[in-house]
Amino acid sequence: MKGILSFAAMLVCLGLAVEEGRAAEKAKTRTYDLHYGATLKDLPEGAKVRVWLPVPQNTEHQSIKVGKRTLPSTPKISSEPVHGNKILYFETKAPESGEVAFETNYQVKRNEVRALDQKGAGDLSSKMRDLYLAPNSTVPIDGKPLELLSDISFGNDSLDVARRLYDQVDTHVRYDKSQPGYGNGDVLWVCDSRFGNCTDFHSLFISWARAKGIPARFEIGFPLSPERGEGKIGGYHCWALFYDAERGWVPVDISEADKHPDMKEYYFGNLTEDRVTFTTGRDIQLVPKQDGPPLNYFVYPYVEVNGKPWPKSKIDLAFGFKDQE
Repeated sequence: MKGILSFAAMLVCLGLAVEEGRAAEKAKTRTYDLHYGATLKDLPEGAKVRVWLPVPQNTEHQSIKVGKRTLPSTPKISSEPVHGNKILYFETKAPESGEVAFETNYQVKRNEVRALDQKGAGDLSSKMRDLYLAPNSTVPIDGKPLELLSDISFGNDSLDVARRLYDQVDTHVRYDKSQPGYGNGDVLWVCDSRFGNCTDFHSLFISWARAKGIPARFEIGFPLSPERGEGKIGGYHCWALFYDAERGWVPVDISEADKHPDMKEYYFGNLTEDRVTFTTGRDIQLVPKQDGPPLNYFVYPYVEVNGKPWPKSKIDLAFGFKDQE
């Protein structure tokens, strides 16, 4: 009897150790300084320059502290009303040099996301449900994209449907930036091309999820190298989230799964801590309103000079990070 009790106690201890291990696994975090800067080039002297910058904000997965800002004029901070994205805006006149430089800095604490472990999310508001079931300008929810799903059988469980869509996107699209046309998140284009970057992968997933009655949204920010230290950030990264009534917003990072097949299971429902979110949504109307059309997505500085969008080729970007741990 005594041996049985000892064995039972050992099993309890082992179970607790496993749970502690899982808790530790869920608690991965990364704290770093983030540098976001740019220089506008070839500006006509005296021109009116308007600049909008996305501002990362606190969420359940990241904490943001604002650091030093070096700007040519006093900024205004606003939030756009549709998705709640925070925007820094300033105006200035182009100097004789034809260049305007600016930078912002943040301290970021980012948590790994393990959404499949969440419980009791509750209902999504009708406003948010309608928003994230609606099409975007390049993300239709009917027509050609649905033809690619005609041979797939779907049930009623949102998690199972989302997983089938996740697998189908990964099957249909390959990560490839060697040819032009990628990066616009144009669903009709990616249906035909069958290649692209993260924007293209996740636009197709969002199109299909919404068509199946599952609210889905687009998030964009920056990726960091998994290696701790410091370095430059070469460009943006994006992912998608779908809503499950039991677990809430569940992320998928299908382009990373395509690049790293050994992590395909992980990237359904999980995100590494090696990133930061800047904004949510597509077809972004800025505050104050821009003169140009809504933005396809918003992660880089948006600039207008004398009322016209300034070419990306004349904006030198400078993004970087430095780990604190």
